[in-house]
Amino acid sequence: MQKRFNIKEVAPSALTAMIGLETYISKCSISNSTKELIKIRASQINGCAYCINVHTQDAIKNGETNQRIFLLNDWREAEGIFTEEEKIVLAITEEITLIHQDGLNDDTYTNALQFFSETEIADIITAIITINMWNRVVRSTHLLIGQSLA
Repeated sequence: MQKRFNIKEVAPSALTAMIGLETYISKCSISNSTKELIKIRASQINGCAYCINVHTQDAIKNGETNQRIFLLNDWREAEGIFTEEEKIVLAITEEITLIHQDGLNDDTYTNALQFFSETEIADIITAIITINMWNRVVRSTHLLIGQSLA
């Protein structure tokens, strides 16, 4: 697989807009740990090795354990490893990433309201759509692990 083009060179305004979303996410109401779980899980679903590599390293730097990262792909079966709040976030991540199936279902949304404000849910959704955007750019341009996006 060969890198196709550098998005910064061919669409710098698009990259600037994408970085704007990332900047918003970096300052939003959800924890860094939660953001990294979202980024890793969506990237697993989308098969984005580049993003999995980046975000597992970032998660470890932020104090995430190897065990939780290793079990993230099967979080529903990992009893006692993820909090109820994290499980809701992971369910939302999967449902939005796999939007073509049913989207964010009413039960998941209702459960999320038990733990999160509407603003926090909006931030969770924004984090999910942002990493999905990056996954699609990376996969479409054939960016390889170790190469620079910008």
